[in-house]
Amino acid sequence: MQRIKFKDMPYERPDLEATKERIASLTERLSNASDYAQAREAFLEHDQLYREIMTLDQLSYIRHSIDTRDEFYQAERDFWDESMPELQSSENRWTKALLASPFRTDFTAEYGDLMFVNAEIEERSFSEAIIGELQQENRLVTEHGKLIASAKIPFEGGTYTLSQLTPFKNDANDERRLAAWKAEGTWYKEHQADLDRIYDEMVHLRDAMGKKLGYDSYIPLGYDRMQRNCYGKEDIERFREAVVKYVVPLCDDIYRAQAERLGFAYPMSFSDAQLLFRSGNPKPQGTPDDILAQGKRFYDELSPETSEFFRTMLDYELMDVLSTEGKEGGGYCTDLALYEVPFIFANFNGTQGDVEVITHEAGHGFECYLNCGRTPVSYTWPTTEACEVHSMSMEFFAWPWCEGFFGPDTRKYLYSHLSGAVTFLPYGTMVDHFQHLVYERPEMTPAERHATWKELMGTYMPWIRLDGEIPFYSDGEGWQKQSHIYEVPFYYVDYCFAQTVALEFWSMIQEDEANAWKHYMAYTTLGGSLTFTELLERAELRSPFDEECLRGICKKARTWLADYDLTGIE
Repeated sequence: MQRIKFKDMPYERPDLEATKERIASLTERLSNASDYAQAREAFLEHDQLYREIMTLDQLSYIRHSIDTRDEFYQAERDFWDESMPELQSSENRWTKALLASPFRTDFTAEYGDLMFVNAEIEERSFSEAIIGELQQENRLVTEHGKLIASAKIPFEGGTYTLSQLTPFKNDANDERRLAAWKAEGTWYKEHQADLDRIYDEMVHLRDAMGKKLGYDSYIPLGYDRMQRNCYGKEDIERFREAVVKYVVPLCDDIYRAQAERLGFAYPMSFSDAQLLFRSGNPKPQGTPDDILAQGKRFYDELSPETSEFFRTMLDYELMDVLSTEGKEGGGYCTDLALYEVPFIFANFNGTQGDVEVITHEAGHGFECYLNCGRTPVSYTWPTTEACEVHSMSMEFFAWPWCEGFFGPDTRKYLYSHLSGAVTFLPYGTMVDHFQHLVYERPEMTPAERHATWKELMGTYMPWIRLDGEIPFYSDGEGWQKQSHIYEVPFYYVDYCFAQTVALEFWSMIQEDEANAWKHYMAYTTLGGSLTFTELLERAELRSPFDEECLRGICKKARTWLADYDLTGIE
């Protein structure tokens, strides 16, 4: 395929009615096909049309993310917010026709059965009866994103976005770091009425959708919308129990050692828990261009496949990583299916997270690059927990190149990266537990939701002191900072499953890096053609739903962290 730079990719709003008519025509052709050849032809034409539509949607999404003040792309996002549920209605009729096709055996022989399994999930999780709710949900998600992007926080004579404030929240000076946490907490507190309102409306909308579709609550619908096709609520509850049993005690030891090392009282405040070393947390060396250059070196030397991938990202300007005014917060990797390339969006802010963009988000990008020519296009990506394995594991494969990213802070980074991977698990699991409780009781008031989060913190994060010192956070309201809770319910725990598998790769890398990479490629080159648990099985990896998986990882991580030489690091 001929490559084109991102800035040169044309965007034009599609004709909604004409697109719906094309889908309807292809649906009719599929339904009336007299043989597999005719059915396959309609299937492939539909797959190409889907690529075209999704590429236009993502072009407008990316460009709006880069500058939420751009009126043209704001209008386009409004268009897509309204149009996607209507297109989904048309797609639902296509899905019904595919499921009813007498040529399912032929399709399965050529493309595998997973697309039918996923089609069944898609079919039961959508109805024209919920189009209005979906449109309103889209509007609320956009409103939330704009609210977060609009943050202008006064601090030390300047004004900062939430992303730009992050380095101050990690500062080695205790007073300055605490002041930054208070400044951020104050901003959230000032906008809490809107945050409460938006989420309350989202919860009731989603609950209504679930009940309209015949579910008891939003929870099973949320699972279907996450396309969970190989595990269920009981598996997640079992994982949750293992986190409390094995991971929380290890994290408690990590934080107790941290408090002792830094001379902080235990349990620590949010601000104190953020500092790992008295001399400051690890920071990347050099400019953003230096970080990108070291990223190129890393991928060039890791493998021929990663070298080709990252050179393509640089040559065709498929990354936007600087933190600028009006830019949406966070980071993501998406794909531009028509051009068979990924795109990486991020906000560099001078912290170790800048390096993790080059490893984490590029891990997603690498998987996409290897699989974006698959048919059907839905096989480009697996489900989200499987996707996060690509990215989180790539962070660990970057360890031998960390000297070029961190220079004198390399030893700090290695310790903080592993300890951070472990200590993330209780937080991420708590986010998911919280959402289950919310959607089990959608009638909760905002105050009751805050109280629920505060109570969960006692179980999952006992090393944090809730004493009211920092506005918003110390009142048990910090869940509102986690945009996934608003925008993609039940997504966040996928990071925990993936982190568990990534820690398996970390363990393998300690023994034999070449062998670990072999397993990584075995997992990654399959794209989305198999379920999460099937991908793990093919790559000879243990499932995170197996209690022994977390037990073994915690045992090895505990030994590594205890033996790691921090001599000379203040």
